[in-house]
Amino acid sequence: MDPITNPYAPGAGSQPPELAGRDEILKRTAVTLARVQQGRPAKSFMLVGLRGVGKTVLLNRIHDLAEEQGFLASLIETPENKSLPEVLLPSLRKILLRLDTKEKVNETVKRGLMVLKGFARALKIKVGEVEFGLAIEAAMGIADSGDIESDLPDLFEAVGRAAQARGCAVALILDEVQYIKEIEFSALIMAVHRVSQRQLPLIVIGAGLPQLVGLAGRSKSYAERLFDYPPVGALGADDAAAALLEPARRENVEFQQSAVRRAVELTHGYPYFLQEWGYHAWNVADAAPITVADVEKATTEALRSLDESFFRVRFDRLTPREKDYLFAMAALGAGPHRSGDVAGELGVAVESIAPVRSSLIKKGMIFSPAHGDTAFTVPMFDEYLQRTGSIL
Repeated sequence: MDPITNPYAPGAGSQPPELAGRDEILKRTAVTLARVQQGRPAKSFMLVGLRGVGKTVLLNRIHDLAEEQGFLASLIETPENKSLPEVLLPSLRKILLRLDTKEKVNETVKRGLMVLKGFARALKIKVGEVEFGLAIEAAMGIADSGDIESDLPDLFEAVGRAAQARGCAVALILDEVQYIKEIEFSALIMAVHRVSQRQLPLIVIGAGLPQLVGLAGRSKSYAERLFDYPPVGALGADDAAAALLEPARRENVEFQQSAVRRAVELTHGYPYFLQEWGYHAWNVADAAPITVADVEKATTEALRSLDESFFRVRFDRLTPREKDYLFAMAALGAGPHRSGDVAGELGVAVESIAPVRSSLIKKGMIFSPAHGDTAFTVPMFDEYLQRTGSIL
């Protein structure tokens, strides 16, 4: 087997060679985008799922779909160490400047730039270490109070009106939404509400871990009416098989059916893991078809790769107490687990570890699928801790 023609693409956010099992989400996206372009009501949505299910891959595809349909689209990651205005403003600036370069001067677009400058000035936004600047006067009295819940809706309205004046539509596509602070998420909801009420051509599509649903509910009671939260999970057996088989077939290589079944079983159908097993099974195989023995042999390499990157990079960010909490969860199995059971495994009172649990949720390591329950956001993380705990 030639490693140069290996079709699989393991890696964070890497586009898989076969985007299996996501047709419904992509069809929904196409309809939503078309409705926004036509000035019809369209509901923003947030994709919700664990790590490794391909949310970032989907957002990249949604970004491409939006641009193909003529949107000014921006894919924005919201890391935990930056505020929402910091990550939004460079993209909004770029969008408004693109609108400003179209034929004829447009006062609505100019006004959008003025509102943007006032917003940035009020919040003292910097891009890197440089003060956020535009060669234009700031608008006075609009989006410049310094109160993000008041100002962000004004800013979104100004951008939406600028796009409308140019006959364009805007798509803001946000990744890792769970890291947005509650007050900022509240402002985002209010901003989406404003453009929805005005039927302006601006849509927000996002993705994040399961805790973002609770974040939305805490932020504003009407969040569920403004956003849908379609789940993105592991692939079913047929789609998981297609994710493995179709890329290989394009290279005139087949899998034994028993090998496909075993790979799906080992990966639990998670797209990221399917790419890892496909990649390593291809490389260890001597010839086609790829056999169940090749998949078993690939497991050692796949787990080593995941342990060194996908799992370890998350584990190394944690404090000793946070690591102890996760080891206790892993000792109990895959979960979900009651908080009291985790405390019992640690031999401490539930109240004493509540701050640790809260910190792990904020870091995106665990979530609460039901009141008092705790589960890993990273599939198979319990197996990683059980496998490597003795040497960490």
